[in-house]
Amino acid sequence: MLRVGVLVSGGGTNLQALIDACKTKEFPAKIVSVISSRSKAFAVERARNHNLPCEVIQKKNFSEAGAFEAAIIKTFDMHGVELVVMAGFLTILDDSFFDYYANKIINIHPSLIPSFCGKNFYGIKVHKAALEKGVKVTGATVQFVIPETDAGPIILQKAVDVMDNDTPETLQKRVMEEAEWIILPKAVQLFAEGKIAIEDGRTRIIS
Repeated sequence: MLRVGVLVSGGGTNLQALIDACKTKEFPAKIVSVISSRSKAFAVERARNHNLPCEVIQKKNFSEAGAFEAAIIKTFDMHGVELVVMAGFLTILDDSFFDYYANKIINIHPSLIPSFCGKNFYGIKVHKAALEKGVKVTGATVQFVIPETDAGPIILQKAVDVMDNDTPETLQKRVMEEAEWIILPKAVQLFAEGKIAIEDGRTRIIS
């Protein structure tokens, strides 16, 4: 069983999708540690409701460069984490974290990268931007994480139609239900089964 550590900052809907996937017999991974950057994040309650080890580690409590990242690494190491999943984690990490978990961090983003991604594109802002642009199709992306925001190798994407009467809130909900909650567990499963190869900055799914 692949040992997964999850980083969260908000409601934890993608954490819940992973929790639900891990309950199925055939799923080859389990969540062994959850770390939140916010004490009041509902994701913390989700984790504790399912008896998952959960800690709140906040960057504001560390003055030295790299100390915040070292604290996360120490906690994940204690639980034997083999894959890090960033599920709505909004705190910036320095390069030491990415070096330590090179090709072992994945993130879910609520758009079809390279659209509506990068600095300042997160949460509801992504869906507002999609509607303002007038796109007819949006979706979600799971990718490996590198220091540059939303620039790592893409693992999976899933498209979602945009409706004429959509609001940012209705679009966000449908992208979650029709894309994020499906492809994030699938990406974890592929990683656990050793079916993701990275070649020249791009991924290949091994059948």
